[in-house]
Amino acid sequence: MSRRKQIYEGKAKILYEGPEPGTLVQYFKDDATAFNAQKKAILDGKGVLNNRISEYVMLRLEEIGIPTHFIKRLNMREQLIKKVEIIPLEVICRNVAAGTMAKRLGLEEGTKLPRSVVEFCLKRDDLGDPLVAEEHIHTFGWASHAEVDEMIAMTLRINDYLRGMFGGIGINLIDFKIEFGRLDITMENGTVAHQVILADEISPDSCRLWDRETDRKMDKDRFRRDLGGVTEAYTEVATRLGILKETQNKGAPNLSVVSNDD
Repeated sequence: MSRRKQIYEGKAKILYEGPEPGTLVQYFKDDATAFNAQKKAILDGKGVLNNRISEYVMLRLEEIGIPTHFIKRLNMREQLIKKVEIIPLEVICRNVAAGTMAKRLGLEEGTKLPRSVVEFCLKRDDLGDPLVAEEHIHTFGWASHAEVDEMIAMTLRINDYLRGMFGGIGINLIDFKIEFGRLDITMENGTVAHQVILADEISPDSCRLWDRETDRKMDKDRFRRDLGGVTEAYTEVATRLGILKETQNKGAPNLSVVSNDD
């Protein structure tokens, strides 16, 4: 990593210049933050787990036709990704009332929603990532009408797939946050067009995941709410997905035994 120029550092990841034009190296840190970084900690192994889980999910989504920035995993903490222009919006898809939605609307946490709800937040940590309406997005030019429609359509497809994937291993997908970017595509006539693709990551840092039988939280809420056992919960998610195999040593996960093809 020291040979690469650092491009950007966020709360959970660092971006470095890639080995080829149009690529970046995404490094997953062990840093955990909550409440706009007012609460911080270092959780050993979290970055490794998020790297592996996000790799697995991105590959599965590519298989169903969702374009992503993921190219390949380089090692335990790094991915090679396509360089994109990040659209300054967080897209949240909710299946069950939890977190800020439950507080904002006075709903009991765990209330199943009549239909999946897609929300947009402006990516501004200094403002607390405020909820915004589509009218705000169009008025301030954060994304075009076509881009918003595409993000909503892809988010709902991703939601359908992830609910099935996690449901198959006994986990309910409560909600998740994703980001999209614009990838420059050169057309046959030489003009450049923007393709909207999935970026950032999908992991227990960005999803609410509850055990189907017990409603036990298996995501970042364990850190937000001082429940403890954060990396243990992330490890269980990875193990259920088949990303990690358990050793005979007290069921501890071996992070290095499963290849990209699993």
